[in-house]
Amino acid sequence: MNPTKETIDLVKTAQSVPDDLIKSFVQPNSATTGLQAYNLEAPAKKLYPLLTPLRNSIPRIGGGFAIQANWKAITNINVANVRAGVSEGKRGGVISHSTSEYMAAFRGFGLENNVTFEANYASKNYEDLKALAVQQSLESTMIQEERTILGGNTSVSLGTTPTPTLSAGTGGTLAAATYSVIAVALGLQAYLDTVGVNNGSIGSYFNAATAQVPGQIVRTNADGTTDTFGGGSARKSASATVNTSGSAGSITASVAQVNGAVGYAWFVGEAGSEKLVAVTSINSAVITAAASAGAQTAASLADSDNSTSALDFDGLLTQAFKPNSGAYIYNMATGTAGAGTGLTADGAGGIAEFEQAFVQFYNRYRLSPTVIYVSAQELINITKKVIGNGGAPLLRMTTDAVNPGNLQAGLRVAEYLNKVTGTKIPVVIHPNMPAGTVFFHTEKLPYPTSNVGNVVQMLMRQDYYQLEWPVKTRKYEYGVYADGVLQHYAPFAMGVITNIANA
Repeated sequence: MNPTKETIDLVKTAQSVPDDLIKSFVQPNSATTGLQAYNLEAPAKKLYPLLTPLRNSIPRIGGGFAIQANWKAITNINVANVRAGVSEGKRGGVISHSTSEYMAAFRGFGLENNVTFEANYASKNYEDLKALAVQQSLESTMIQEERTILGGNTSVSLGTTPTPTLSAGTGGTLAAATYSVIAVALGLQAYLDTVGVNNGSIGSYFNAATAQVPGQIVRTNADGTTDTFGGGSARKSASATVNTSGSAGSITASVAQVNGAVGYAWFVGEAGSEKLVAVTSINSAVITAAASAGAQTAASLADSDNSTSALDFDGLLTQAFKPNSGAYIYNMATGTAGAGTGLTADGAGGIAEFEQAFVQFYNRYRLSPTVIYVSAQELINITKKVIGNGGAPLLRMTTDAVNPGNLQAGLRVAEYLNKVTGTKIPVVIHPNMPAGTVFFHTEKLPYPTSNVGNVVQMLMRQDYYQLEWPVKTRKYEYGVYADGVLQHYAPFAMGVITNIANA
């Protein structure tokens, strides 16, 4: 036996083995094959907005008890405006005062989440799911509280939506036929659910094929019980019909404005088969195309007024819309159906409708709002009209030493001067403010002996608390709850402009 020859022969044999057995390790072609680590960044990214400006700014007061908060207000100390002059030796006239009674029932609110044992096992070394479940329950409850503070409705019924007025036209894709149209007036909660919220989520938008106008809601709770309440929509209107001709038909529809509504849903189709085609922030619409096959039907909405919820407290908009609230309410005219009426530049660097509101606030109550809440659409429209300034546009040019030829374009109305009182009022985007609505908010009263520290406050029987329920199945269950009510001591200090067209 020759060891040297045997070694050489073994080397030759090894070199003749197929290539796939002698290659060194190479990078796999996909993330799930081969011998490799998984480059996963921990923890998960939280890509959702958490915007609660009203909740963050409104004071929260503890000490609430019983079933409702009650207070009285003196609103006039000399009802008959008795003159003060007196003659020698005689006494003056006798004054009389007027009072108002207020109450607001406490409401509980909260949300729950859970984590199964297996989900908790699987998330080890990546994310604390139990902490995340509580965090997201808290954040979701805060977002829902913000919606309720702005538009919760337990007392202002929208009633039955008026029957639409229709006319046929061209410029669309409707085939010649007889079409039936049904309208549904929407409160804030229903409007947000239908058009997309984008608070606590991203990427939501109105899609007529999948959107759902909430009618009567039946919710299954964490304990297996159910609650039934109104989703924020009015009772649907009676149907109206119109005949189109040709193959390029369209329908123009309008309804009388509904107090408390911030939008309107439109259902179109054959009589009895009307489907959702549009949601507008004004009381009219131009319908140019038939509804999608899977769109929500008007028949799916209960034939009842679903605008109020016994589980809500009244939000700011609702308290302003209440009859006899004294709040400034201005509805823009219907104008041309489908186009509506936009805000009006006053030719002096302002908005005519704002100036009218400020005059009324001062003449009736001797006060000025302190914040104007708007949607993104209205901020752009306000800016355009203010900067346009009746044909005398303003221009800001910004340059720097490095690039003196660069021009920075774009201006934004951040404050609005109340010309009556000289107050500078911030103009603020609110994430839940619907397009077509402007809200005037007053945080301080100019009355020296009012006994009102907070014009608006959340009176809490119990502020936020966390519950970890006893384990009864193989999952951890958590709840975040609070109990309170929104008190507004001076609802007359609010103002709302609605039905504003995007013009």
